[in-house]
Amino acid sequence: MTWSKRAFDIGFTVFLAPAALAVFGVIFILQWWKQGRPFFYRSERMYKPGEPFALWKFRTMRNVVADTGVSGGDKSTRITPFGRKLRRLRMDELPQFLNILRGDISFVGPRPPLRQYVEQFPDLYARVLRSRPGVTGLASLVFARHEEEILRDCATPDETDRVYARRCVARKARIDLLYQEHANLVLDLWIIALTVARSAGRARGRRLPRRRPAHHPSRL
Repeated sequence: MTWSKRAFDIGFTVFLAPAALAVFGVIFILQWWKQGRPFFYRSERMYKPGEPFALWKFRTMRNVVADTGVSGGDKSTRITPFGRKLRRLRMDELPQFLNILRGDISFVGPRPPLRQYVEQFPDLYARVLRSRPGVTGLASLVFARHEEEILRDCATPDETDRVYARRCVARKARIDLLYQEHANLVLDLWIIALTVARSAGRARGRRLPRRRPAHHPSRL
């Protein structure tokens, strides 16, 4: 991560802190009222190959003894009604402001992967994780909705894992590497603005049209 990107992360976090803390407090109270404890979900993610960190989110699912892999159709029945609203607006990721301040992640970058996929595709993630992971990113904008559709009908954790590894990992990585090639502050601001716009659109109950970056589709 460049010093300018790190400075932007810290400065933007400080700028957003008053509003973020107010929203954080409201969500905390509503979560306590609607679904109770625990309030947070802690997930191991990879900062770099062989270097894990704890990613924090507001809890959106009912707890189980073992929870592994990405979210597919097999986990859909565990999502609480309040958790579903948080996910739709991406408010479940608000606690990741702490991860940004710690330097675990940036505002923009590839979504931090789970250990099992980094170990399964070491060469690929060695390239992707040259960029600091982010709260949002180009792959999140371009591919996230398609990923949800791909995984929606998976009935078991094993099926979700197989489908994700076969149909999602490489395609998301290509988009993340495209971002890595062209990363700059203007692109980061565009990605943040479009992420906010899509969340606002979901809050109003409508979907915004998908947009693709201004690059030839074959590059993806």
